[in-house]
Amino acid sequence: MRLLIDTTHMTFTVGRPFDRRLDDNGVHRLDRRTGAPLWATQLVVMDAEGADTVTVTIAAPEPPHLQQGQPVSLVGLVAMPWAHNGRNGVAYRADEVRPVAAAKSA
Repeated sequence: MRLLIDTTHMTFTVGRPFDRRLDDNGVHRLDRRTGAPLWATQLVVMDAEGADTVTVTIAAPEPPHLQQGQPVSLVGLVAMPWAHNGRNGVAYRADEVRPVAAAKSA
């Protein structure tokens, strides 16, 4: 099950730039639908209730070049609950992670 997340009242900041998503054998994982490589980044998420960190994965030929502390926006963020070998959690996936354009001063 994929649950679409409304990010309207959230802000996202890069905690760690993108890195390869590797399988248990150290091989770069690929998206099952598109065959594109998977990349993950750690983001700091803030809303009215506080802040948290999440790891978000995207499928893309190359990862976006983002720097720590850079504000970003997410397109198509979904949460996917999972359970495996007695462990469980939530994986986050987005269609895109885009840099937020800096505000122009007058």
